[in-house]
Amino acid sequence: MAAVVITGFMGTGKTRVGEIVARVTKRTFIDIDALVERSEGSTVAEIFRDRGEPYFRACERRAVREAVKNESAVIATGGGTMMDPENAAHLCAAGPVVCLTARPEVLLGRIAAQGGVRPLLDVADPAARLGVLLGERMETYEKVADFFVDTSDRNIDEVARDVVRFLARKDGGEGRAGGRCRS
Repeated sequence: MAAVVITGFMGTGKTRVGEIVARVTKRTFIDIDALVERSEGSTVAEIFRDRGEPYFRACERRAVREAVKNESAVIATGGGTMMDPENAAHLCAAGPVVCLTARPEVLLGRIAAQGGVRPLLDVADPAARLGVLLGERMETYEKVADFFVDTSDRNIDEVARDVVRFLARKDGGEGRAGGRCRS
């Protein structure tokens, strides 16, 4: 059984959807940000604040290399994880990549509702910054994803069901090693 990678922008529901998909498909759930936080003993926000984004991204690369060792896991990435070519190569080789999307206004609402400040949106105009980041990242998501689900107007259970159905269509539910990652 191949791993399944859940990627997408912050606020799309990667962790919650990944947890449900893992439970339904009887797989281990691995969250890249949680691996980084556990190994560093700090939150992602604290790492960004105290050590900077380059340090966080190095930690994230280590976490990805660790996560893909579990060949039957559901792996939820951080929103920027796939922007690193090394991470994308490891994750695409692990199995199919599912990308969760949502409209920008929905993302801003969800992020605000979650409380706390996301390090990359801690700017004077978070909506403008979100638009820029989303534009940059969508190009990469389109290259690596085997399946897209817009989560804008759907609940987590509906999204998870779509992902599970996608996996069931792939090789009898086993997925396939090697996502489509195109350059």
